[in-house]
Amino acid sequence: MAATMKDIARRTGLGLATISSYFNGGNVREKNRIKIEEAIQELHYEVNEVARGLKTNATKTIGVVIPELNNIFCSEIITGMEDVLRSHGYATIICDCRTDKTLEKEAVDFLMRKRVDGLINMPVDTTGSHLEAFSRTGKPIVTIDRKIQGIVCDSVLVDNQKAAENAVDLLVERGHRDIGIIVGPGDIYTAQERLKGYYTACEKAGIKVKDSLVYHGDYIIKGGVSGIEELVKRNPEMTAVFVTNYEMTMGTVIGINELGIHMPRELSVIGFDNLEFARACSPQLTIVSQPTEGIAKETARIMLSRLGVEGEIPETPVTVKLQTRIITGRSVFPCGEAKRNGDCAEVS
Repeated sequence: MAATMKDIARRTGLGLATISSYFNGGNVREKNRIKIEEAIQELHYEVNEVARGLKTNATKTIGVVIPELNNIFCSEIITGMEDVLRSHGYATIICDCRTDKTLEKEAVDFLMRKRVDGLINMPVDTTGSHLEAFSRTGKPIVTIDRKIQGIVCDSVLVDNQKAAENAVDLLVERGHRDIGIIVGPGDIYTAQERLKGYYTACEKAGIKVKDSLVYHGDYIIKGGVSGIEELVKRNPEMTAVFVTNYEMTMGTVIGINELGIHMPRELSVIGFDNLEFARACSPQLTIVSQPTEGIAKETARIMLSRLGVEGEIPETPVTVKLQTRIITGRSVFPCGEAKRNGDCAEVS
């Protein structure tokens, strides 16, 4: 017959309240914790998570809905979050919605039926309609990378505007004036912020941006290939391009190779994320690097605080905004007003 909490109480001489507090993540004196854990081993006690969930209305699971599981940015964040949440006894159920709004809503509804204790979402649907039903449960929601108006929840963001501004500033400092940008869809928060940063940097430098230098991609590799092909076709005078996410950066490099353009002698490039890919390129790419580890830890920390596990419960929604950094490679040449005619000098 399976051991029960009453058996542990008899073995340790502790009250059921103390033992229950231990299993529910509460504060227990160190000497009592040792007694309980010794009794668990001796009695081969196993927690009935289903029964406990029915009693406490908690499942010790967190739902995660992301646009693309094969996106390196998403996968790095998930790995970091899982490490933190697991250390506090929480498991994750991860749903990949394939950047589809309908699938995203279905994923959230599925997780709500699974009675997850909280939801972490990198939103595709910018209206937030997919989160409305879950929000009414009163359970915590933390959005990553994108902020949604109308949904009361916490958010962990990157300062995307400053990230783009810094990248374009670097190109301007190297003398570039005809700078293209491959940015995400116009209705996505991150794309909007990165485009603002691009315009801000150009405005500071007195550069009037032509519409032909702005290409809205779809945050996938194909978007980067199409984007660089279109920008080169529309702007023969373009000497530099800033690409605003990893997948489109990879696509841009593919497109540059297929077009036979020499990077950076003919076209300077600053990309986004994935240092390993940047190092594998020849020449090594200069990239904007996002703090994925910091995003993961902050997201998990906020979720745990909302669940009353760690730290104080914030009275109002929390928005954390983290900074990026530029990792320099050899993909930017100083060109001044020069066009793609091979007369630029290399810099490291």
